[in-house]
Amino acid sequence: MRALPPPRWHLPDARSLPDGIDYAGPGMDWDDATLLNAYAAGYFPMPRELESDEIDWWSPDPRAVLDPADVRVARSLRQSMRKFSITVDAAFGEVVARCADPLRDSRWIDSNVRIAYGRLHAGGWAHSVEVWQADALVGGLYGVELGGLFAGESMFHTARDASKAALVGLATLLRTAPGPRRIDCQWLTPHLASLGAVEIPRRQYIEELSAFLASDDALSALPHGTRISG
Repeated sequence: MRALPPPRWHLPDARSLPDGIDYAGPGMDWDDATLLNAYAAGYFPMPRELESDEIDWWSPDPRAVLDPADVRVARSLRQSMRKFSITVDAAFGEVVARCADPLRDSRWIDSNVRIAYGRLHAGGWAHSVEVWQADALVGGLYGVELGGLFAGESMFHTARDASKAALVGLATLLRTAPGPRRIDCQWLTPHLASLGAVEIPRRQYIEELSAFLASDDALSALPHGTRISG
């Protein structure tokens, strides 16, 4: 992993949070150093109120994770994927915008998020995976890469199985890279469980972080628009 910028704030050990409590509390800022050091300590931001100046921080217990080598591709998904092509960092801004669609339920991506992750993308820390059908963007995801950890933030789809295809494409790329790799899925959903994601205790997640952070970045070395499949 590339060296992180010096932290601007003191981050408490996430293992000190009460068991089973996901919410860590408000505070700090959207600065690159704050975000990156928070991910490296097992936290991530998710505002509870849109366009609020207050940032809310989370460290779920249990934590949903996916080992790229354990991703499961059902026959129906494999058939769907034949219709798609998958790229990396070809349309980061559009993926984030589609994930922020105001018509989506439980929307939390506001202008603060879009600006902050746009900066992280420009700095080579945040990445997107796009799923295309012909020339149309029909699915995708974005997140932050710290060495062998890909911290997934959000995904979307407008075609059946397109968001699943994005995650499979990401896992396929990561499992070919050297060193241990993990996709942080935050919370487990049936959608993620169907692909092989599992839950682990927060304490285990934090204690294992250093091994993943020690790996080299995989996505930042790729030219924007690199095609994974299709």
